[in-house]
Formats: sequence, C-alpha cells, structure tokens
Amino acid sequence: MNRRIVLGLLGYLTLFCGAAMIPPFILAATAREFDGAAAFLLSIFLCLATTFELERFGGLKGKDNLGIREGIAITGLGWLLISILGLVPYFAGGYLNLLDSFVESFSGFSGTGATVIEDVEILPRSILLWRSMSNWFGGLGIVVIFMAIMPQFGRGGMFILKAETTGPTKDRQMPRIRDNAKALFSVYVLLTTFCAGGYFLCGLDSFTAINHAMTTIATGGYGVFNGTVSEYGNIYLEYCMAFFMIVSSGSFAMYVVACRKGVGVIFRNTEFRTYLTIIFIAAIVVATDLILEMGVDVETAARAAIFHVASLSSTTGFVAHDFDTYPPLSKVFLMMTMFLGGCAGSTAGGLKVSRIILLFKFVVLIIRQKIHPNLISQVTLSGRSLDEDVVYGAAKFFFAVVVLDVLFAAIMMFDGIDFVNAISVSVSTIASVGPGFGIEGATSTYSLLPDLSKFCACGFMFLSRLEIFTVLAMLSPAFWHKSKNW
Repeated sequence: MNRRIVLGLLGYLTLFCGAAMIPPFILAATAREFDGAAAFLLSIFLCLATTFELERFGGLKGKDNLGIREGIAITGLGWLLISILGLVPYFAGGYLNLLDSFVESFSGFSGTGATVIEDVEILPRSILLWRSMSNWFGGLGIVVIFMAIMPQFGRGGMFILKAETTGPTKDRQMPRIRDNAKALFSVYVLLTTFCAGGYFLCGLDSFTAINHAMTTIATGGYGVFNGTVSEYGNIYLEYCMAFFMIVSSGSFAMYVVACRKGVGVIFRNTEFRTYLTIIFIAAIVVATDLILEMGVDVETAARAAIFHVASLSSTTGFVAHDFDTYPPLSKVFLMMTMFLGGCAGSTAGGLKVSRIILLFKFVVLIIRQKIHPNLISQVTLSGRSLDEDVVYGAAKFFFAVVVLDVLFAAIMMFDGIDFVNAISVSVSTIASVGPGFGIEGATSTYSLLPDLSKFCACGFMFLSRLEIFTVLAMLSPAFWHKSKNW
C-alpha cells in the first residue's frame, strides 16, 4: 500500500470538508448566531490543520495510480475522518455532548437520519443546515462527489467508486472514471434542484425547501421540525415528497443512461420495475389494513400508506403520521420494505431489490439443477447474464446483514433493551432508515438508547453505508501488511 497517496488524498478530503462548512459559517455569522459561528470557525480550522498534517507526510504525483488497497483505505478512512470532523460543530457549539455528537454526525453522513436531538427546533439555522448538508454529501457518497470535483488519478479511481457505490453491480456509464463521477453528481444536483423547487411550490419557505430537498434526494431524512412532515399538514407536500423519495430509490447510474438514451431505459430496468411493484403492493395492503382496522377514510389511508411505504422503503425515514400506532399487519409490511431498501446505485440503504431478485433467481436455478443435473444456465438481470461472483456476492451480503442484525440486537439486549425494541433498532440502523418501531419509533429519537448502544450504532451505521465488506477488509490484519510502499 502506498501511504503517500492515501494520506495525500485524505488531506484533500479534509480540505473539502472544511470548504463545505463555509456556507453554514456564513449563515451563522450573518444571522448573529455567535456560538454557531465560533463552532464552525473552529471546525474549519481543525479541517485545515488536519489537511496540513496529512500533506506533510503524503502527497500526489502526476503518474500516481491507485491500487485496490489504496482505494479501500481512502474510502473507509475518508468516511471515518469526515464523520469525526463533522461532529465538531455540534460539540464545540455546546449543542450535544461528545457521544451524541458522534451519533449525529455518523447518522448524518451515513444517511441513516437517526437523531439524538429531542428538540431540533431550538437549534440555530446554521446547525440545521449542516445536518442537512451531511445527509446530502453522504447520500451520493463523499468520495464520489470528491472524485467529481478533483482531477483524475489514474484508472485506480475505479476501486474507490466500487468501494462506495451501493449494490451488487457497479456499472460504468462512461469510459473515464472522473466523467462517470461527474455525471452521477450532475444528476444528483439536478434532482435536488427539482425537489427543492417542488417543495417551494407546495408552500415551504426557501430555507426549509432546500434543507428537505437535500435530505430527501439523499434519503437521509433529517428535518428542521420535530414532527418533520406532520408539522405542515400539507397534502400536496406529502405526495410530492413520496414521489421524490421513490425517485431517489432508483439507480442514479440508470438516470445517467436515461439522460443519454431516453426515459425508456427507466421502465425497462428490471430492478426498478420490481421495486415499484413491491411498494405498490405494500401500499395497497397498508391502506386496506388502515381502513378495516382503524376506520380511516380511503383518501387518508391511501395517502398515509403511499407516503410511509415510500419513506421506509427508500430508507429516508420522514414521518407524516405516527405509524407506530398502526395495526400489526401494517407494521410487518412497513418493516419488510424497510429491510428491503431501494435499488442498487441509489442513495437508499437496505438490502437492495437487485439482491432479492438475484437470490430468488439463484434459488430457482438450484432447484432446476437438482431436477436436471446437466442443465447449464446463468442468472440474468435486466437481460444481462451475471458472473457467479456477483450472485454469490449477493448471498454473502445477505448473510452478513443478517449476522450484523443479530449481533447488534444482542449487544443492545446486553445493554438493557428488550428483545422487540432491540430487533427494531437493529433493522432500522443496519438498513440506514433511522426511525422504526418502539423505543426509536416515529415520534422518538436515539436519545433513549444507552451509551453502549449509541456507540455501537455509530459502528454499524458506518458498516452499513460502506456495505460491510469495505470496512471488514480494513479490519483484516493482512490488509495493513507492510510492503515496500508502506
């Protein structure tokens, strides 16, 4: 591993983090939020100091190429470093203690959207903006956005893109890695702009519209009010939010191709069609259950079902009504969509629809081969045959998610949380949803978790955002084995 390249690029990332803190600093200064301005000024200074120290021992040369280990190290360490620097405004401003600042920052950048702040409405606007920005930068990916802005560093940049992109397949839409990252970032910015415009037309003020647009397209779910969407009582806003949450659950790579080849690409995509079918069925079941069991009128039931299925399946976690009071059948379907997540290459968390499709087709293929031992066949997705390592990778990821869910639930039960709440928190954390049922339900926060569970939640959110194996690879002693470059 080439330490010089890793430290050099980490230095650029911390500089990027410091630059990202300038808008909330300016907002705090102009709004006379003196504590917030001082906190952001200190944060920017720490980012610059970190950059200086990293560049003392590292740097980049014109012919540098990244290997797979450098790509993994830059992605994993970059996320960890940015999340740590991102907690400084919360802690330095006196808004949260150190542990809660860790949780808020890791939750923001991972797109989980789980907050430990019981009353966000008392926070200054600069801190609210930083929370939303952390969601937005973490949604598409800190390093992907960084790659879109920074120069190309050889073909090894593909290893970074693979380490941070979600889902079983990592397709390239353009020959050059930087062009690929720029195209994804351009679509991301465009969708955020459209979303903010839609929210503004629905009656939100510009500050609230921009904040909610960033957290919607990033499927992070941070809001500027305690009750998020329920505070507005705006029917049109709820439908608008549901639409953009569903859009954000689609593959951004698919949208890049659609911009070049037409919208037909979207409707021919097997994964996205399957995702739409799942949320349609889930919404019908939940709406029917609300009508029959709670006596809710048809329009309200349909709106609530569409909104919350879109919110939890996209792992955004916005709340329009207290779904923790819904009948058991509705809760089961909402938790299933929560665990499932959106499409590969989206900003959504969860298992991903493509992995479910691959696992189902893999099981069918195994059954057919038992009946016909000489059968030669391959698993396909959207008309393309997939290599065995992609299919087995989906199975391995599913196994890892289940193991981590059980492990995190066991830790929380050891920490004093009952079984049902432990399972709910575990699923919502690993799936990067945020709200769930019970102790961290629709109207609750992670502030109720004991300290050990909060600390472990940060680790599991980190694992989940980088899809587990990137972080596990870094934890392997062999990964850090010394070579002539280390």
